[in-house]
Amino acid sequence: MAGKIKLTAEEMRYIALFESITGATAKDCIIDEKANKLVFITKEREGGLAVGKYGGKVKILKKMTGKDIEVIEYADDPVEFVRKAFMPVKVQEVRMTEKLDGRKIIVVRINEADKGLAIGRKGERANRIRQLARKYFDIDNVIIV
Repeated sequence: MAGKIKLTAEEMRYIALFESITGATAKDCIIDEKANKLVFITKEREGGLAVGKYGGKVKILKKMTGKDIEVIEYADDPVEFVRKAFMPVKVQEVRMTEKLDGRKIIVVRINEADKGLAIGRKGERANRIRQLARKYFDIDNVIIV
């Protein structure tokens, strides 16, 4: 991981609520005020537990917070992390390349029909994934093709 995660008091409160409702462990919480959304990063293999059967736990959190909820399962491998971050979009391929100047770039190939969902409204989802890849793995860019 690139750096130590620093959480605000508000993020810590949301994490405490998330963990008490879902039973999953949250590594991080991102509050996206523009999109009225909370993004939780769970420990590996706890994404399904956090979402709950038929999304039940996410629905409870949404009702309690008044915000949309997104759950991303963490992975130690940056390629796998980015793949998981795009769920439920079906990702065809994820490759990481390092440029001659040392910059690391991840290229994600997505079916044309799913690109809108992958990018999100006004590019918000793609930008959030870029931000997370930079925060956790020092990835300079995530390119969707």
